[in-house]
Amino acid sequence: MLKTLGSQLRFVEEIQQIDTTGVEPLRSLRDETPEAQEEAEIGLAGLKDALAQEESLGKHHRKTRRKTTPPVDAKDAEDWDVLGSAQRK
Repeated sequence: MLKTLGSQLRFVEEIQQIDTTGVEPLRSLRDETPEAQEEAEIGLAGLKDALAQEESLGKHHRKTRRKTTPPVDAKDAEDWDVLGSAQRK
């Protein structure tokens, strides 16, 4: 455990020696490119699709629930040989 800790501390020391002059601080860990922002944006079509999957319940329609989708056919997954590619069994 001490060997691992020592290597981690050396890594941190190496990182601290890097010259970051002129580099903007990291604001977040997500992709903030215009393409990524456009992809993450919720459009009217996507919203309509999501709302179409909901149904209102109750006298005053205050409760909503997602419509259930038909079950997925897992026949192929059930027949899969889990140990088929194992070198040893």
